Amino acid sequence: MSVQTSPTAAVAARPAARAWRPDAATTLSLGLLGAYIAIGVLAPFLVGDYISIDAVNRLRPPGPEHWFGTDQLGRDIFARSMVGTGNSLLVGLSVALLTTLIGASIGLVAGYFRAGEWAIMRLMDALMAIPSVLLAIALAALMGAGLTTVIIAITVPEIPRMVRLVRSSVLSLRDQPFITAAIGSGTRTSKILFRHILPNTVGTLAVQATYVCSSAILTEAVLSFLGIGSSPDSPSWGSIMAGGRVYFQISPWILFFPGLMLSVLVLTVNILGDSLRDALDPRVKARGQS
Repeated sequence: MSVQTSPTAAVAARPAARAWRPDAATTLSLGLLGAYIAIGVLAPFLVGDYISIDAVNRLRPPGPEHWFGTDQLGRDIFARSMVGTGNSLLVGLSVALLTTLIGASIGLVAGYFRAGEWAIMRLMDALMAIPSVLLAIALAALMGAGLTTVIIAITVPEIPRMVRLVRSSVLSLRDQPFITAAIGSGTRTSKILFRHILPNTVGTLAVQATYVCSSAILTEAVLSFLGIGSSPDSPSWGSIMAGGRVYFQISPWILFFPGLMLSVLVLTVNILGDSLRDALDPRVKARGQS
């Protein structure tokens, strides 16, 4: 006797078969990001001396002894670039985490409560007008140059963008029937915010966080290029390129290899952000299933 499957059961079994699967670019990007993280964590313990000056081997081209060549002080660019990976990832992830936590909290309050919304958004507009480079220069004069200064300088202008994004999502959710029903049933405001509204903004937050991370990595390189980033004892890609800009015509490898690593990392994070948006956006899923 044959067993007939009801249409409801067939539909219920379908989502598992149509679960999101990463494409080749996403898989490659995940592998590259994992490699970058491993390099950032292990490089300080595995690479050789990247601080001592070696005048005899200055401006050596790439070769078996120095894979990326040496800089104007004879330091190994490969070792310095590997160590710089950790600094760039630290800044990118720290800025993304701080921006998401602070921006989501303020955006929830500004979007759900009417009182104080105007003042909060005008303050965010004022913060958006502060260029991160100028803020970093001012903070460096007060606190001294370093990664902490860079993280604060990049985070402050990024928070208002996250606030505006979360606020717009909350405004669209606040008048939905399930929120109205929760309010009518006497549900506490904190429970509505963190159990009903916040989970519906996770996709938007995750995608924006990847953008913030890649933007922070680029900005950190710019600030380090200007001398506001990490110290010479803890090199970053921007500071390596800054030291070699004068020697670009005779030793282009000083700028090429750190710049290549920076470009690949930013491209990797952007691809992962696009893939995350495709996975979390129901409209993209619907187009893929149609």
